[in-house]
Amino acid sequence: MIPRLVPARRGVIVAALGTSLTVSWASSYYIPAVLAVPMAESFGLSPVWIFGAFSMAMVLSAMVGPWAGTRIDGFGGRGVLMLSNLVFATGLGLLAIAPTPAILFAGWAIIGLGMGIGLYEAGFATLAAIYGKDARGPITGITLIAGFASTVGWPLSGLMLATWGWREACLGWALIHLCLALPLNAWLPKGTEAITKAEPSAEDGPLPSRRALALLAFVFAATWFNSTAMAAHLPGLLQEAGASAAMAIAAGALIGPAQVAARVLEFGLLRRFHPLTSTRLAAAAHPVAAVALLTVGGPAAYVFAILHGAGNGILTIAKGTLPLALFGAAGYGRRLGWLNAPARILQAGAPLIFGAALTAWGLSAIWLTAGVGLAAMAALFALRRQ
Repeated sequence: MIPRLVPARRGVIVAALGTSLTVSWASSYYIPAVLAVPMAESFGLSPVWIFGAFSMAMVLSAMVGPWAGTRIDGFGGRGVLMLSNLVFATGLGLLAIAPTPAILFAGWAIIGLGMGIGLYEAGFATLAAIYGKDARGPITGITLIAGFASTVGWPLSGLMLATWGWREACLGWALIHLCLALPLNAWLPKGTEAITKAEPSAEDGPLPSRRALALLAFVFAATWFNSTAMAAHLPGLLQEAGASAAMAIAAGALIGPAQVAARVLEFGLLRRFHPLTSTRLAAAAHPVAAVALLTVGGPAAYVFAILHGAGNGILTIAKGTLPLALFGAAGYGRRLGWLNAPARILQAGAPLIFGAALTAWGLSAIWLTAGVGLAAMAALFALRRQ
């Protein structure tokens, strides 16, 4: 039997895991935006090399994700998440002391391993190991907290950079992993081994078809591509549409609040519906936003940012809740690792691909992401509830 924890205990678990994941996101995914330029300059490199190292890290994260999920299925998530903190701290420490670009790349490779075992997928699988099919609410809860990773991470990285330097900033994040995130993860319950069965029970339903798994993997890859492309190029895209630089920056600042607001909506109103319904609505947000930007131009910058951000906020939750709702808790962690592996790989190339499209086509490059979004919608409508 999956243990049922009292609501207060559940809230504390969500807060602890959400906080530790915030540290993991802030110290990996969000540090290149602040530290890439000074990091590259200290070695006489172009920042492109640092972003290339980060792309390599994301590819490596895709390779270890299935292993982490399988491990969580069998033994619970506490040990894997604690290991991720040690791996992150090691990688960040190696960045801090790197004497050569080769050692710097090795540090990024180790961070990539930490990303594969210590970001949302591992958090979602940990909650599924604790709560089984009742994990939807806790999954939404940790995304509400970790959704502020950029809000916390960018200013803190910038403060450490301005005060000490980029090496000390990396060392600071390593210490935060060891002194804050690691104890929080060590406090988590181990979870249960009751859901780790070779075959699902009648309650879990039939084994998922390869077609359903392929459709969902495509949806995750498509939506991650759009999310990463917009994260890298949104200001430039909005200026191509006619927005001023100030308007583009102001519109971009609305994405974070829109994501959080949409997650609050998912936690409240939308939780009454099947995750497939809310995911279909969220997937429609980016194509609708693209049409508004193409039709109205610069004045629609704020509308584009809000719609894109809201859709992205719910889609992040769907990456955890939709596989759970469609396929059950048995083998959830391993399945989630495989479902997200193509997404991680495509995510690594998204800034380069969309950047080339933006340079070649200008505003018309938005047709690329709009088309990807429509394809994701079609795949979601081809899926059926279990």
